[in-house]
Amino acid sequence: MLPWKNIDTVLLDMDGTLLDLHFDNFFWQEYLPGHFAQVNNLSLQQSQDFLFERFAQVQGTLNWYCLDFWSDQLALDIAALKIEVQHLIKYRPNAESFLQKLNAHGKQAILVTNAHPKSLDIKLSQTNLGMHLDQTYSSHQFRLPKEDPKFWGALQQLVPFDHNTTILFDDSHAVLESAKAFGIAHLRAIEKPDSKGACIAHPEFTAVIDFEDIGL
Repeated sequence: MLPWKNIDTVLLDMDGTLLDLHFDNFFWQEYLPGHFAQVNNLSLQQSQDFLFERFAQVQGTLNWYCLDFWSDQLALDIAALKIEVQHLIKYRPNAESFLQKLNAHGKQAILVTNAHPKSLDIKLSQTNLGMHLDQTYSSHQFRLPKEDPKFWGALQQLVPFDHNTTILFDDSHAVLESAKAFGIAHLRAIEKPDSKGACIAHPEFTAVIDFEDIGL
């Protein structure tokens, strides 16, 4: 159980933490490759091979998350394609009720996401996520991905949180390592970010499966 009496600020990732990562995995691994294959007269396998290699080249950088970058690189309107399947955007188990509990207990709930602002807008319009949050930040505002420890210092300039009374929930091991290096005291991983995917091991961090299980 978490020492909630000693936690004032709750930093929350979006994709794979509050929202089911199935939407993003389906879009980047299946829907986009299928569309790219049709436009470029490729087989699905050829399209996936090409795209996955390009993705790997920039993974962990801001471009990896940038819809404008991929729209330019692939000559496609990525945001428009995401809207075509936005009905797949869903909360993770009990994530919304957890946000309601944070609000009821007076905790500062802040979204910190690597999602591009266009992607963030789509998800906020598809869910009522924004109404539960005190503030919302995309790493693109800082021109730094959350994987970079300097991101947290830049965030702290806008949100003067205390390292010792702050917790971060995130499904990315690299992001959790970054936050740990910055000195955020309380860290929680997500064991099953994609409802249709496998559980992910986080040997260095305590992992959450269902937000109902962490108390508050």
